[in-house]
Amino acid sequence: MSIRPLDGVRVLELGNYIAAPTAGRMLGDFGAEVIKVERPGAGDELRNWRLYGGDTSMLYRTINRNKKSITLDLRTEAGRRIVLDLVRHCDVLLENFRPGILEKWGLGPEELTAVNPDLVITRISAYGQTGPMAERPGFAAVAEAVGGLRELVGDPDRPPVRTGVSIGDSIAGIYAAFGTVMALFRRERVGKASVPLSERVIDVALNEAILSVMESLVPDYLAYGVERERVGGRVEGIAPSNSYLCSDRASIVIGGNADAIFQRYMEVIGRPDLGADPELADNAGRWKHRDRLDAAIGEWTARHTRDEALKLLDAAGIPCGPIYKAADIVTDEQYLARNMIQQFPVDTGAAQPKTVGFPGIVPVLGGQSLPIRTLGPDLGAHTREVLGELLGMSEREIDALEAR
Repeated sequence: MSIRPLDGVRVLELGNYIAAPTAGRMLGDFGAEVIKVERPGAGDELRNWRLYGGDTSMLYRTINRNKKSITLDLRTEAGRRIVLDLVRHCDVLLENFRPGILEKWGLGPEELTAVNPDLVITRISAYGQTGPMAERPGFAAVAEAVGGLRELVGDPDRPPVRTGVSIGDSIAGIYAAFGTVMALFRRERVGKASVPLSERVIDVALNEAILSVMESLVPDYLAYGVERERVGGRVEGIAPSNSYLCSDRASIVIGGNADAIFQRYMEVIGRPDLGADPELADNAGRWKHRDRLDAAIGEWTARHTRDEALKLLDAAGIPCGPIYKAADIVTDEQYLARNMIQQFPVDTGAAQPKTVGFPGIVPVLGGQSLPIRTLGPDLGAHTREVLGELLGMSEREIDALEAR
């Protein structure tokens, strides 16, 4: 399948870790040529995160798929000069340094746009490029706390916890990719020369990306004085919706909170009396009696295995599903039917490469995931190709650069 809406777009990625590389991954997934600039020697620190074998983590291979890797030292004049030369040939520059770092290196928006007046500059930082906290450092864990998410994750009688992935980085990366495509679209609509620099700089803050997915957290507080609290596996104001333990010690998630669904749900678990109770006819009443409802549902699931319970619920049209681990995902027929697990031979540190499944490309175009073209590359694998073909540097010049 060769659907690549972003064919012809070239991106220079100066990102590290997860946020900007996620944006670069999304652009690369749909056809953009993404040139990732990494530090000589060490490269992106993600190469060593959760590294169980070999010299490059599966996390790096995943986040940096469909990219090229070159090595440059941005703190040197030679590195700065090459970045500016590359920018002349690019449509987008992605970065997630602390605000002020690129400016310190002479690679701020003014310098970049001086060599390419049409460049889209997408910047991701902890708190954005402006405001009193702009220059403060911060990882996704802090942004998730400041953005309001951390306070709502976990059980009410325990301290807040975090999700098992760097959700703040990923959400910010998705917004950055959307902002980048939005800017490219506008540039095509109104003409490249018509978009001023201020409108070509996409400013994504980690904490704001989190705040934007917090639904009505702030309006509920300002309108009603309501402070949302941690409710474990539930969602405040919505019941019954939770996870429940089955007789085989596996858990399932059941969302039976819609009014019509609730009545069918109670029939399935043998409690039509609850379905007919006028106090439970809407979400407000069911939330008030959530403990009673969860106890009744838990008693039913405890009498059935996971598969038995899911079969009965599914037959009645009750939204439900198993709680998957990686081993379940890689054999799930729905994921496989949509090409969402794609196999590649990978160096894991063993004597021979191992075939490993990687998550597919979202959103789906044409009925199933587009194919991943390449996994995250080895460090500097494309330095000679990019500098030679794009900038016309000779082998001798590249040798001298690498020696420095």
